[in-house]
Amino acid sequence: MNFKKIFFSLSFALLATVVSFAQEKASPARTAEGTAAGSKITIKYSSPAVKGRTIWGDLVPLGQVWRAGADDATTFTTTKDITIEGQKLPAGTYSFFIIPGESQSTMIFNKVAKQWGAYNYDSKQDALRVNVASQQTSTMEERLVYEVKPDSFEIRWEYGKASAKIGS
Repeated sequence: MNFKKIFFSLSFALLATVVSFAQEKASPARTAEGTAAGSKITIKYSSPAVKGRTIWGDLVPLGQVWRAGADDATTFTTTKDITIEGQKLPAGTYSFFIIPGESQSTMIFNKVAKQWGAYNYDSKQDALRVNVASQQTSTMEERLVYEVKPDSFEIRWEYGKASAKIGS
């Protein structure tokens, strides 16, 4: 009888573990890392999926501050002083927001790095705002993706894309 109880308990525990690993979070945590302009750049974000929805102008309204991910605000870390689109950004960790637009978007680096979404976003805490071109692509990106390149970083989701130049 004891053997049956132990076997049943172990089997149940194994099944529960397998099921929990099989279920991916709706917006899993992701990290994009790379070196640009001699600085290590780290972008930490939650990566939501399109799931058949219209993203730009619907789920993410145009002209409004967006947390640039899901859950916690996305963070952008640079280990050295850099420039973004020619404007100085001191070394540090920032929350990262975007005001999306059809042809131009505003990227925002905010001094309050740890915050939930954009609910407590305060523009008085902005370290830097830059305008970048918004683009439509022919490639569908199901999950939100950031990519650090040697001279820029890029955000892609659904058919939308924006990038910003990084310099020293």
